[in-house]
Amino acid sequence: MFNLSFYKGKKVLITGHTGFKGTWLCKILVNAGAEVTGYSLEAPTTPNLFSLAGLENNMNSVIGDIRDFKHLYEVFDATKPEIVFHLAAQPIVRESYKNPRYTYEANVMGTVNLLECVRHFSCVKSVLNVTTDKVYQNNEWCWGYRECEPLDGYDPYSNSKSCSELVTHSYKNSFFTDKEIAISTARAGNVIGGGDFAVDRIIPDCVRAMEKGELIGVRNPYSTRPYQHVLEPLAVYLMIAGKQYEDITYQGYYNVGPDESDCVTTGKLVDLFVQHWGDNASWENQAETDSPHEANYLKLDCSKIKNVFGWQPRWHISECMEMVCRFSKVWLTGGNISQEMDSEISEFFDKEN
Repeated sequence: MFNLSFYKGKKVLITGHTGFKGTWLCKILVNAGAEVTGYSLEAPTTPNLFSLAGLENNMNSVIGDIRDFKHLYEVFDATKPEIVFHLAAQPIVRESYKNPRYTYEANVMGTVNLLECVRHFSCVKSVLNVTTDKVYQNNEWCWGYRECEPLDGYDPYSNSKSCSELVTHSYKNSFFTDKEIAISTARAGNVIGGGDFAVDRIIPDCVRAMEKGELIGVRNPYSTRPYQHVLEPLAVYLMIAGKQYEDITYQGYYNVGPDESDCVTTGKLVDLFVQHWGDNASWENQAETDSPHEANYLKLDCSKIKNVFGWQPRWHISECMEMVCRFSKVWLTGGNISQEMDSEISEFFDKEN
């Protein structure tokens, strides 16, 4: 595991810091002693993890729109970041069908704006653009997609992230070949974990059902996804950004997903949730016949990142669900969320493979 002490004293900018993954990433970096600046819209849900974690007092939190180049440029100028994590996005597939124009503006032009800023600030040494496993042209194959497969997401969200990858490739080739700035993209699978309150995501749906004492409704119980705990890809993002900061030859395009055995159907995932939750929790199939298209079968081949960095997943799917249920029960009983996050971060990074 990459040593987080690398980040002590480093100036780090995170776009999308008020979101689910962004908040967990901020928490890790603040704990590691980094000087963290976040640039994001207000947290998209109420409740939200960023507020529950009380992070605003421990970092420089800037509320701004990734589509606003002038404001973003001013933040770069004021903070002079060394390392940039780009997470800001419209991240929901179903929402992208409702608001495709906004989805493309945020996910494509947002990437352009970020890389334009990077192009003008020599203080930046390492950039990681976080995209998604859905960037690939999905043929519903039974094997995982590799980094060399065609990029052509189907729905507006997935396709906008494919475009974000292409924008990154173009900027690297056009503007950074003669500069000592390492730029990578990371294509992660479906992340789960405590503190996700988004709509149209299966784990938040499960927790909301438990809060209300209802059956869990599952829209796509037979779809297979590369589910992984949120700390898994975040640890990889931190490793890539740190390694390429020290050695630019590590820059590249990386899949980040679970082992084959952890690519399960959504129905199996909810079975595990019910098992770990207890209290007579149960679910029902609420498949929709006229819902917008979503992939049925999607897996990643992560051979590249395992070979380059020697990385291996730490928490398998049952352990992930144990942590999800533990965190969610802390929240539902009014427990200390910041303390629970610290505990899970410590357990994850201290675990031996």
